[in-house]
Amino acid sequence: MSTLTTQLRAELNVVRRNGEQLLVTLGIPLLLLGFFSVVDVLPTNEKDPVNFLVPGILALAVMSTSMVSLGIATGFERTYLVLKRLAATPLGTSRLIAAKTLSIAVVEAVQMILLISLGFILGWSPQHANWLLALCAVVLGTFAFAGIGLFLAGNLRGEVNLAASNGLYLVLLLIGGIVFPLSKLPGALSAISRCLPTAALSDVLRDALMSAGQHTTSSWVVLLVWAIAAPAVAAKTFKWN
Repeated sequence: MSTLTTQLRAELNVVRRNGEQLLVTLGIPLLLLGFFSVVDVLPTNEKDPVNFLVPGILALAVMSTSMVSLGIATGFERTYLVLKRLAATPLGTSRLIAAKTLSIAVVEAVQMILLISLGFILGWSPQHANWLLALCAVVLGTFAFAGIGLFLAGNLRGEVNLAASNGLYLVLLLIGGIVFPLSKLPGALSAISRCLPTAALSDVLRDALMSAGQHTTSSWVVLLVWAIAAPAVAAKTFKWN
């Protein structure tokens, strides 16, 4: 059995044992989708808010799982010297990052099923959805956000990483086109937001699922750049202890 496969099994066991964290990771996006779909308080420019919200909340789920949950857990593993033991094995940084990214992809698969099912229950009606294209977007988003989370985890102390990850999550939630259309943001802030992986992922998912993307080509380019650059930088700069 390869070192990558062995580490992937270990990461999945860690996810399985952290039931409380897993429940929060799965529950918060579902709660946000249900609440904002029923309580019409967002300026979505949609007759039925759920049509705008489902792709955005799918992007939020990718971000919260890949960046926040993975990054915070890895940061504390590093702080408590759990990763120091792995540094002496043939695993290597690249395989560690790959194993952690693949493990959270399993969690995301469950998230996608739950969120899409809730969307249909709430009346979501995707028009000519391209599910394969949406899957490609989720994969790229997973690598992009996992790279960001692991970059923070590999360079900051556990407590600092916790604050930084949650702070970045809040910023990207507000300006990432997840619950507010980018058109509602000031011009300069909107332009900056289009360079972020959150806005790019939200846009391509809306295009794939609802044919409602606004800057689809540039969003794919932005997402692809983040998906390549973020894991590469994380692998290059990651410190085991």
